[in-house]
Amino acid sequence: MVYINPDNLGELEERVVAINRVTKVVKGGRRLRFSALVVVGDKEGHVGFGTGKAQEVPEAIRKAVDNAKKSLVKVPTAGTTIPHETIGEFCGGRVMLKPAQAGSGVAAGGPVRAIMDLAGIADVTSKSLGSNTPINMIRATMQAIQQLKVAEDVADLRGKSVEELLG
Repeated sequence: MVYINPDNLGELEERVVAINRVTKVVKGGRRLRFSALVVVGDKEGHVGFGTGKAQEVPEAIRKAVDNAKKSLVKVPTAGTTIPHETIGEFCGGRVMLKPAQAGSGVAAGGPVRAIMDLAGIADVTSKSLGSNTPINMIRATMQAIQQLKVAEDVADLRGKSVEELLG
């Protein structure tokens, strides 16, 4: 994974996907903290996610945004959609991403929609095949995105032209 400096990108938009209350039982009672899951993106092909935990919700969100900016990846696109179908897996979460025709919109639920919207992908179809836990779905979606390749890259790897490859 290539590091992408968030300072070189435009304005990064952030979206809070999930906030979870976490309790730790100690000798004196219960310690309450909040965990936040955030997706950031510039709507031009860069997207990342992060988690943060703190005693206050805003502090947890700030930590998650800082963490997300460190995990930005470039999303390959073919027009307004993705280049090909792919399946990403992480633990019990499995997410299938399929390209869609222009104008069909983002057919995805919850966490996957947040990633696609902030990556700037306007037309895609997705299906959650496994666990619907937000963190597992996001990690599976990011893994599916990292598997995507554009025809030019594959043609270069094989030493062929794009016309020969697509036949």
